[in-house]
Amino acid sequence: MRINSAGRKPVQTIAVASGKGGVGKTNVVANLAIAFRKMGKEVLVLDADLGLSNIDVLLDLAPRYNIRHVLNGERQMKDVIVKGPHGIKILPASSGVQEITSLDEFQRLRLLEQFDSYEDDIDILLIDTAAGISTNVAFFCIASQEIVIVTSPEPTAMTDAYALIKVLFTSYQEKKFKVLVNSVRSSDEAVRIFRKLSLAAERFLNISLDYLGYISLDNSIQKAVMAQKAFIEMYPDSVASKNLMDIALQLNNEKKDNIKGTLQFFLGNLLSRKGEDIHV
Repeated sequence: MRINSAGRKPVQTIAVASGKGGVGKTNVVANLAIAFRKMGKEVLVLDADLGLSNIDVLLDLAPRYNIRHVLNGERQMKDVIVKGPHGIKILPASSGVQEITSLDEFQRLRLLEQFDSYEDDIDILLIDTAAGISTNVAFFCIASQEIVIVTSPEPTAMTDAYALIKVLFTSYQEKKFKVLVNSVRSSDEAVRIFRKLSLAAERFLNISLDYLGYISLDNSIQKAVMAQKAFIEMYPDSVASKNLMDIALQLNNEKKDNIKGTLQFFLGNLLSRKGEDIHV
């Protein structure tokens, strides 16, 4: 199922995944959204960790409603979306919401209808996937135009990042992945980690990974997390903030020919997979 995107504004859809919790994925998404706003982009963040919402806690937001209220027909999507720092828009998740892959027909049509009627301009849709390797994570990744894999120097983080890439390649034939290395002490360390991951992907999967960049191990990040603020907002001149802006610029400089589809196209692509044989 593909949604007719005639007359709709093209939207760049980016899924951010990790394969492992604790690598700073949600923090990357929140700060990346603000970086895009600083560049004049209209950004919608979809908290796709439907069972454990995190981004609203990270940014000290208290949404009154969440995606569950949309699925149940209690609220319109436009009434659920909340404004975050610098005017980023966030569609919050909720604890205890069933995975989108198991929504019933009414809920699927409801979500499609809500995206179709959403009229605010959006340039970039950022999807903060759940941690781990699950059908939910896979669904959001394969529906997006770009997949960013966040990893860190921890051996388990690298192993799980590779495992996620392997699943997406072997089960869904995804071949394009961008790698962001978080919490490193130097650019050399980031490159070494990327090369290890890249060599494994080339040797065992015969695919090439793209190096997106790195974010330095910076005390300002933890201070911002404790204050429930984005580090790019609280410490805009920090090394980590400069790293993050470089990554946002690189993503923004992608060939515009690659940006196809709309919000409706993304959701149609997502939900069309419902009946496929999904396994991880």
